[in-house]
Amino acid sequence: MRKSRDAPVDHMGAGKCFDPMAPPEVMRYQVLISLMLSSQTKDQITAAAMGRLREHGLTVQGILNTDDDKLGKLIYPVGFWKTKVKYIKQTTAILQRDHGGDIPDSVAGLISLPGVGPKMAHLAMSIAWKQVTGIGVDTHVHRIANRLGWTRKKTKNPEETRRALEDWLPRELWSEINWLLVGFGQQVCLPVGPMCSLCLAQHRCPSAHCASPAKRPKGGSPRAGSLSPPTPSLSIKVEPPIAPRKRTKAGSTKSPMDRCTSKPCQS
Repeated sequence: MRKSRDAPVDHMGAGKCFDPMAPPEVMRYQVLISLMLSSQTKDQITAAAMGRLREHGLTVQGILNTDDDKLGKLIYPVGFWKTKVKYIKQTTAILQRDHGGDIPDSVAGLISLPGVGPKMAHLAMSIAWKQVTGIGVDTHVHRIANRLGWTRKKTKNPEETRRALEDWLPRELWSEINWLLVGFGQQVCLPVGPMCSLCLAQHRCPSAHCASPAKRPKGGSPRAGSLSPPTPSLSIKVEPPIAPRKRTKAGSTKSPMDRCTSKPCQS
């Protein structure tokens, strides 16, 4: 399912957004910036923002010379772009002051930077420094690992998922599990309405055709794709008792319905 490598992450992920012809320290800086932009943002939007930044001049000195308003216009509409402007400027200043314009070569050093979390740090180590230090777990990896039952017990956040995966997954697979599952999550195992019928693992997946984490439909009815067939609604309509007919003074009979002339009948 991932053999063709045609998902957005394969062409526009953090490993594809930097300038491979740039000096090594500039290339590593661009990798870090692309990862910072990618949080809560689709790869297409991240790639477009990186293109504008590179055209503008995506170097440590270039960003330090760029005012916040201009930087915001360059990265918009990435998710939380205003906050990311602040983090990018703060991180860039730290890199210039403490690291000679390069990025740290350790997970601890990367996590110490504003706006950089464990996922970004492990991916930066893998892409920029060619060192496998851990699994980069984003929302796709977190979701799919839980759906497949790869975490033994349900995990609450990506960091728990990372530890659960690293506990059993062979280290030689750590570097490829991110792009593998991210692309799979972008194309098949979607957050809402996963396309289980197209998945080659549907007969082994414990979550295949189960309800997706969307809102539960009104009335408590099962979502489409549920394993369990819908329970038929058994309702018995009870007819109201028929009142005995009353005789009028003229001897004619009067139906109960005839009494509903001034106001609606109530059942």
